Amino acid sequence: MRNFDFAPLYRSTVGFDQIANLMDRVATNDVAQNSYPPYNIEKFDDDSYRISIAVAGFSEADLSVEVREKSLIVSARKADDTTDKTYLHRGIATRAFERRFHLADHVQVTGAAHVDGMLNIDLERQVPEALKPRQIQISGTSRSIEKDVVDAKSVN
Repeated sequence: MRNFDFAPLYRSTVGFDQIANLMDRVATNDVAQNSYPPYNIEKFDDDSYRISIAVAGFSEADLSVEVREKSLIVSARKADDTTDKTYLHRGIATRAFERRFHLADHVQVTGAAHVDGMLNIDLERQVPEALKPRQIQISGTSRSIEKDVVDAKSVN
């Protein structure tokens, strides 16, 4: 695995902390990252997304979805089973997990649903009106703006 030093990037840029942090986070992730539970990320249109996580064996009470510091954190903890069960084969993993997704600017979680063993989390990019592009009307006449013109009568 390659190790990259982003210190020169931090020293020579101002205001790009998020990009440097993102690159640092991606570079430090281990290649053999835990793949449990499996998930999909779908894009419906330019501003709508859905994260679907396979959570078979978990109830809604076992699941937690939280947004904290531009991160979506999905976690699950199965309540201890006090019944004495004897398994001949145990293939359904119900171990605790925590999965994090970094959210871009203006991406909001609009809802979550637990249906048929899938946790579906809907996301939408909601760009404020002030940041959206707008058309400027061009007029045919120009108006002159007089700056620093002082009336002679008010000076004397």
